[in-house]
Amino acid sequence: MSNPSSNREFSSVPDSSDQQPILSTANSSNSETENDSDWAATEDWFNEEVGSKPTVSQNSSKWQTAKPAVRSYPPDIPVVMVETAFLASTSSLIWLVNYYFPLGPILRIFFSVPIALAYLRWGSRAAWMSALVSGLLLSVLMGPTRSILFFIPYGLLGVLLGSLWQRQARWFASITLGALLSSLGFFFKFWLLSILLGEDLWVYLTTQVAELAEWIFIRVGILVQPDVYIIQILAILAVLLNSFIYLFAVHLVTLVLFDRLGNPIPRPPHWVEILLEYEEE
Repeated sequence: MSNPSSNREFSSVPDSSDQQPILSTANSSNSETENDSDWAATEDWFNEEVGSKPTVSQNSSKWQTAKPAVRSYPPDIPVVMVETAFLASTSSLIWLVNYYFPLGPILRIFFSVPIALAYLRWGSRAAWMSALVSGLLLSVLMGPTRSILFFIPYGLLGVLLGSLWQRQARWFASITLGALLSSLGFFFKFWLLSILLGEDLWVYLTTQVAELAEWIFIRVGILVQPDVYIIQILAILAVLLNSFIYLFAVHLVTLVLFDRLGNPIPRPPHWVEILLEYEEE
């Protein structure tokens, strides 16, 4: 016969197999509590940042100055990485569509806009990452040459415009600096393509400008052969004029688009306000 006391002692000893689920359940509950606390902290930070983003006041004038908030953020926040990747892919997709299905200057206006939006929303690091990721994506899809032609000047232009708009620079300053960068990108494009093709493309441009100058001189009544230096100066001025017009169109598009997205850019000059006054309700 078995001893009852020994049975009681044996039954009082806890089984290790019964302890293991209890320990694992406790560990899982602790890890879930930590994850919940981390997620709550991240959600509180995101609500504070997003809730404080500036918008154009609806009770005041449409063109009231509103400065975007500078956001400092941990680089591992998922929404930052997702938005940066999305804006980078948007820039690359616009460039890709415009290359295979050119629609004139319509899509060209939006080449640098997503990168500038990344700067306004998440700062300089996100803008640089967006520009670099766009270049790498185009390098895979279209080759390194097209990738370089996108990054210079449009990738750099997006970072520059985002920086100037974040600092509330006037339209004259942002358009002037952007036009200079765009013109440098144009000359870089001619230099790179001339090397790859083995021909001087600048000669082709100056020939076209010379024919235009001769036509203008004949219409005016000046029977003089244009000098070579005059042709060179006219070609440079034509490139600068085209860049100024392009940057002005970019500012007009982003003025309307970014106001609707809640990331307004600096307000336009007074004469631009008068031209756009018909849109006010």
